[in-house]
Amino acid sequence: MRYLILIMLIILNMNAMNLKPWTGKIEQLSDEEKYVIIDKGTERPFSGKYTNEKSNGTYICKLCDAPLYKSSDKFESNCGWPSFDDAISGAVRRVPDADGRRIEIVCNNCGAHLGHVFEGEHYTSKNTRHCVNSISLNLDTKPEAKDSTMSYAYFAAGCFWGVEYYLEKLDGVKEVHSGFMGGHVKNPSYYEVVAGHTGHLEAVEVIYDKSLISYEKIARTFFEIHDPTQTNGQGPDIGSQYLSAVFVNNETERNTIKKLIELLDENGFDVATKILEKKEFYKADDGHQNYYNKKGSLPYCHGYKKRF
Repeated sequence: MRYLILIMLIILNMNAMNLKPWTGKIEQLSDEEKYVIIDKGTERPFSGKYTNEKSNGTYICKLCDAPLYKSSDKFESNCGWPSFDDAISGAVRRVPDADGRRIEIVCNNCGAHLGHVFEGEHYTSKNTRHCVNSISLNLDTKPEAKDSTMSYAYFAAGCFWGVEYYLEKLDGVKEVHSGFMGGHVKNPSYYEVVAGHTGHLEAVEVIYDKSLISYEKIARTFFEIHDPTQTNGQGPDIGSQYLSAVFVNNETERNTIKKLIELLDENGFDVATKILEKKEFYKADDGHQNYYNKKGSLPYCHGYKKRF
């Protein structure tokens, strides 16, 4: 009876919003999905597919496909469920939980149960944790197209802490994330990469406004904040995970990097930087983001040196 009543309420709510009801999709849910999404249950801790997921993308509602969370807002809380310190504006609604103690979070578009929200735990600077059931979500890894001026670039130059530190200071760069790229293991941990067992390089994802800064400007800075001639790592960090590389999205970026390497060669630099195809980027744990800003110190193996 509760299940039928909730379906009717969802239909009435969507009709009032002039939106298509998701009745057909509700019928397609598994019993476990209905238990969480419709009956407001909770999946077992550490059992969800997205608990340790680090892929870049947008988490959407399993019931209505509405965008809910950005992967950049996901962090490691070790609570057993995916955790986010923010939601896409207007995507998630808070309601008092039936237990009278907690705050439930639901999809603002269709009312599907997501989980609960907690504040005051000091996991991140936003001091908020959306504790979400994996089973309520799908992950869309396609690049967002809603802002045509935003672009993504990927660089590896040794320890990602220093690369992030300098590239995020460029005007027009909106965010820089430390992470891993180029390996063969899905969702690698920091210690797996450092041990050299996954084939990944420590890399950064640069999100920039191409109306304010060019890809070439960022790439030039990349070549000037590390030693692109070092073949076995960067500074004191030795190993394949610390090699100099650029992961390109297209031929335009590839040609830009080739041009810059030719200029460096003309200036007497024997460049070792590899040009590689962009692969899936895995964001490192929150403790590795903005490392030097948190520590209040300068990078130990990166710094500006004029090369062009």
